[in-house]
Amino acid sequence: MSYKRLIPCIFILGGKAVKWFDDPTVVSEDVIALAKEYSDNGADELLVFDLSNTDQDHDESIELMKKINRVIRIPMVAGGNVKRQEDVKKILYTGAKRAMLNFSKPDSQKLIEEVAKRFGKEKIAVSLNDFDALFKQQHLIQTYSSQIVFMHRLDLNSVVNITDIPCVVVTDTLEKEELFKILECPGVKGLSGMYVSQREINCADFKEECSQKGIRMTSFESLMDFSEFKLNSDGLLPVVTQHYKTSEVLMVAYMNQEAFEKTVKTGRMTYFSRSRQSLWTKGETSGHFQYVKSLTIDCDKDTLLAKVDQVGAACHTGNPTCFFQPIVGDQYEEINTQQVFESVYHTIMDRKEHPKEGSYTNYLFEKGIDKILKKVGEEAAEIIIAAKNPNPEELKYEMCDFLYHMMVLMAERGITWDDIMEEMAKR
Repeated sequence: MSYKRLIPCIFILGGKAVKWFDDPTVVSEDVIALAKEYSDNGADELLVFDLSNTDQDHDESIELMKKINRVIRIPMVAGGNVKRQEDVKKILYTGAKRAMLNFSKPDSQKLIEEVAKRFGKEKIAVSLNDFDALFKQQHLIQTYSSQIVFMHRLDLNSVVNITDIPCVVVTDTLEKEELFKILECPGVKGLSGMYVSQREINCADFKEECSQKGIRMTSFESLMDFSEFKLNSDGLLPVVTQHYKTSEVLMVAYMNQEAFEKTVKTGRMTYFSRSRQSLWTKGETSGHFQYVKSLTIDCDKDTLLAKVDQVGAACHTGNPTCFFQPIVGDQYEEINTQQVFESVYHTIMDRKEHPKEGSYTNYLFEKGIDKILKKVGEEAAEIIIAAKNPNPEELKYEMCDFLYHMMVLMAERGITWDDIMEEMAKR
């Protein structure tokens, strides 16, 4: 049996989150904060629907999707107002895992082949309101999409006989027994709708109820029982915590069985404090949470390696890592490519937010986007000229100039290196 996922949904109308398609009751004035709340409270994925009726409102929704993707740590699938290939591109460029086509509209049925060939079928989802649409458009859906979003219950057992594409069910029912029945269907990979989208829902508790029904819900499941690990003299398991992107060691702490199980269950690193003799979830007071990417045991089964997505600084001193005080060894130059780019980018952002007299970076920001674009174009031309020179040193120099001006442009347009890396990873 595959894992099932809890997937809250956000309906955006007029820049606000409303309750349902046909219910304009405002759930939250702050769509971004609502999305982050879902992400932080144990949701596994997020559905976002743009209900706007005008191009201006649609563009506002696209901007909100971009901002949502920057604060959540779960995949986002988004749709609404998709009429042409450009609309799909805009949604995918927000960072969405998939763009969703509404198959109750003939335009979407005509569009799906084109966008699947342009972006890949794995980037395309379809939403369906009735069983007939699935039956009639089975070939298109099967060939050009990778996820189906059903907008109500349907006869899910019949659906399984037609397609093997993973399904998400968006339902307005609040009856738990009905929700359990939906999740028990083999073809259903996720549950969305009113119940899952309640702000007061405790995802961990509901997942536990599902587990008691034999439905595997958690995003993580340990392949080993805690009893198989070799503990130290205090009965604890040492944990080395590492940043999953940079491989930088952030900290070392300890877990008992309860801390380990809570970490697996919630997806947030939870440790056992030896000084306080109690559990502590990293970030509870500071907001500097550590989101689990993977947990690996060493060959002796006595030390755990945790790769995490670290929010803010890992160390209570405010340093990015707890290992910042050299005590033995020669000084040497340690270069981490991503950290170099991040450091330069942060310096550029600091100049933008705190202008410094005489700064060339501030001069570019003051002159505005046209000047920045002119410099990016000039530096690109310099790269072409330098590439004709057999001496690579000149090319290296010009490439550095180009990268600097490119980062100024990124800062001007609010694009981060994380945005670039995520887009590269998708390709």
